[in-house]
Amino acid sequence: MGSEEQVRVLMVTFSYQGHLNPILRLAKLLVSKGLHVTIATTEVARKQMLKPKTSITQDTTRVHFEFFSDGLTDDFDRQKYVSSLLESLEAAGSKNLSNLITNLTTEDKKFSCIITNPFMPWVVDVAAEHNIPCAVLWIQACAVYSIYYRYFNQPQLFPSLENPNEAVELPTLPVLLVKELPSFILPSNPIHFNKLMIKFVQNLGKVKWILGNSFNELEEDIVASLASLKPIIPIGPLVSQFVLGKEETVTAASLDKWRAEDSCIEWLDERPPLSVIYISFGSITELSQNQMDSIAAALKNANRPFLWVIRPQEKKSTELPSGFLEATKDKGLIVKWCSQEKVLMHPAVACFLTHCGWNSTLETVVAGVPAIAYPEWTDQLVDAKLLVDVFKTGVRMKNEEDGTLTAEEVQRCILEVTEGPKATELKKRAMALKDAARKAAENGGSSDQNVNLFINEILGTCF
Repeated sequence: MGSEEQVRVLMVTFSYQGHLNPILRLAKLLVSKGLHVTIATTEVARKQMLKPKTSITQDTTRVHFEFFSDGLTDDFDRQKYVSSLLESLEAAGSKNLSNLITNLTTEDKKFSCIITNPFMPWVVDVAAEHNIPCAVLWIQACAVYSIYYRYFNQPQLFPSLENPNEAVELPTLPVLLVKELPSFILPSNPIHFNKLMIKFVQNLGKVKWILGNSFNELEEDIVASLASLKPIIPIGPLVSQFVLGKEETVTAASLDKWRAEDSCIEWLDERPPLSVIYISFGSITELSQNQMDSIAAALKNANRPFLWVIRPQEKKSTELPSGFLEATKDKGLIVKWCSQEKVLMHPAVACFLTHCGWNSTLETVVAGVPAIAYPEWTDQLVDAKLLVDVFKTGVRMKNEEDGTLTAEEVQRCILEVTEGPKATELKKRAMALKDAARKAAENGGSSDQNVNLFINEILGTCF
């Protein structure tokens, strides 16, 4: 360690699990290179991190945490009233964060850089207020960043968004339909999401670095196409060390988490290699009754074991078909939670039926597991397109014209991704990207070099 010991970095993020996890992993990476890192997030996260089974309870012993109020009461439903949350964060949260920075700053201890979540664009203004260089950790695909940037800066590249089946042709991307664009820019989505992205793009002029949770070998052409615009610097994949083939530290705070997953791993240990269908739709997506019925019917008919994550809140609005559990008790396991990365790395897993959130997309790529892509909203449709048409490690599961999902469609995808020549090619390509991801993250790899350059630039702005 040299002058890096004097570098203090503040990272600001939403308290949502899908936002915290990449920030945590980048924090640990920067700490491993000698920097001092503080993560600031809302008070809601303090309670989340005390829950023994949350996947954000990782080794954070070398990362300092601070919390600030978002201006809302503890009992406010932040999931239901997102618009109010965003408004309160910008109004009250920004002042509380600014006060926090002031309280943490002394003559001898100043922040050299603030790294913020892209969906909190007001943090860029707070950084400017304190005269601190600002970076954004883009937590979605570089392709999605490319679409947002071009939509707000080069609108002539886009047709009218009123026709969902209109084709959109953008540099280095496969042809997309309007309905496959990130939903935050579509007229059918709530206006507060659109306003959020407008402000993010408007504030890019105040941002010194855009860091991408991806790696150059995965989105090389897309990254290159942005070099003359507002470049994005791939520093990922920001996944656990375990998925990258290294030891993951387990702390006392996370022991309950690891115990909870033991039943899944023990069950997988008893299954043949490349036999299990793994199904999970993330922490937000909830299945309709039609979707649950169709997936259940396909799993019942498939001659394969399956591991299905069904969160407790899903059961409030949907139910498994009558008799399903009894009919599949010898080949299926349904759980409320599991360590997804450990499951994906298990040799018994053949494929992953996923909602295509970027964290899950990256994890299945880095684990070398082919995917069945079934996206719903936000960036997920672009991620599905990447998996199928760019990475070539997945197949797309589609609804009928009336929006319903059939058991036959689920069965088609399972067969296509697990049996026959196409399945062999998908697995071969998936393993090649797994190898590329590990090389990118190794010492001297493309992402490691980018992280080192970023640190050197921070040093250059400070000394």
